[in-house]
This record gives sequence, structure tokens and C-alpha cells, in this order.
Amino acid sequence: MVVKKPLFWVFVYTALIFMLLFNLIPFFWMTSSSLKSDYEVIDYPPTVLPKQVTFGAYTRMWTQEQFFQYFLNSITVSSSTAFLSSLVGVFAAYGFSRFIFRGRTSLITIFLGSQLIPGVLLVGPYFKMLSYVDLYDTLTGLILSQTTITLPFSIWMLKGYVDTVPDEIDQAAMVDGASRLRICLTVVLPNILPGLVATVIFAFLLSWGDLLWALCLISDQTKQTMTLGITQLVGQFRVQWSEIMAATVMVTIVPATLYLILQRYLIKGFTEGAVKQ
Repeated sequence: MVVKKPLFWVFVYTALIFMLLFNLIPFFWMTSSSLKSDYEVIDYPPTVLPKQVTFGAYTRMWTQEQFFQYFLNSITVSSSTAFLSSLVGVFAAYGFSRFIFRGRTSLITIFLGSQLIPGVLLVGPYFKMLSYVDLYDTLTGLILSQTTITLPFSIWMLKGYVDTVPDEIDQAAMVDGASRLRICLTVVLPNILPGLVATVIFAFLLSWGDLLWALCLISDQTKQTMTLGITQLVGQFRVQWSEIMAATVMVTIVPATLYLILQRYLIKGFTEGAVKQ
């Protein structure tokens, strides 16, 4: 048995502490700034901690601004995108994994290659298509657009998990009279739970933090998402830093809560095996 040298562990823990600080310091500064007054947040030199804690920025965001409507729009768009990407991704991944058909490899390659195309190049075509079918400036159009962006990666990722489930399980279920649909939902799906959870988180976070697609496909202020609504706080002559920081803190809480809730299901999926001994 090889014993790691103490110097190695010093390097590992130093790197971990550095990464922890690198990720937490911006969040700490954001939270601290959201609790400052409008004058203190732009004061120079800046203060690390607020001289007097105030929740005025949070109150104004929920009462004066249309933040609650933006919040509901973001929840609707992100949840729907994650649901559609995962639902279609599961069936597509099962099909790619279990069936051999002409063009299978080429189609998978095209799916993966589509992720290399910058999103800004696709905004124009999507704008034209949604306008043609009267889905421009609608949440439905935004959901469908973001689903097509997240779906290829979701299929690719879920296919890797389906491949780890032995074909013998499918054959045993078919001997018992189960259909392909039932096998996919009741046999394969529980065993790819880690991949499904990861897919849901990936699609949700990508949609939750989106600005480009919402900016180009939504013009009605009542249908704007939170990321787009936060940009309204940057004016020509004034930047509402306290409100921006408060809104950003509230935006961050949602994906963090989602991860904490789904974390135990992710671990459970890893520990449960497909074949019972």
C-alpha cells in the first residue's frame, strides 16, 4: 500500500481552500452589497461589511419592481425546459442504446456536433421560425427554443447511462410480458437516476441563467425572465446596485436549493445496483 506524502496532502488542501474562496468570495460580496444602503454600496473606499444592515433592496424588488412576475416566468420556462429535455431525452437515449438502425452513429454525431455551434448564430433562424408560427414573444416559444438547445446534450449524456444497464434485464422483462415502454419506464429509468438528475439540473440551470434567448425572443415586459428583468435595473444615468445584488442573491438561491434537494437522489441512484444479488 502506497502512503501519500504529507506534502501531497498540503497541496491538495491548499488547492481546495483556494477553489472554495474563489467561489464563495463573489457570493459573499454580492450578499453584503445587497444589505447596504444605496449610498454605501457606491461609497469609496468600499466597505466589506455593511455599516448598517438594511433589507430595503429586497423589499423594493418584491414590491416596487415586477420581480415576482419575472420569478414566475423563469420558474415556468426553466422547469418546462428541464422536463421536456429529460422526458424526450430518456426515450431517445433508450432508442439509441437498444436499437440498431441506419444512420444511428451519424445522427448521434450530429447531435453532439450541434453543441459546438455558438448560440448567437442560431438566434436569427429561431426568431424567423417562431415569428412564422406565431410563437414569437411567448413563453411557449422560449421554452421550445431552449429545449432544442439542451436536448442534444441530454440525449448524449443519458445514452451513456442507458448503455450501462445490461440488455439481459430488458430480455428478462420481455419474457415476463413487459412492453418496451414499460421496460424503459419501470426497469431502465430507475437505474439511470443519476443521469436523469444530472440532466434535469443541467437543463434547468442553463435555462435559468439564460439572457441571450430571452432578450431576442421576448419583448413583452410581462413575459420577461429574471435575468432579463435584472438588466432593466441598469439605466442610462444610474445603476441600482443594491437592487441588482438583492435580485442576484434571490436568483442564486433557487438553483442552489434545487441541487440540495436532488443531491440525495443523485447519491441514491449511484448506490443502487441494477441486478439484485
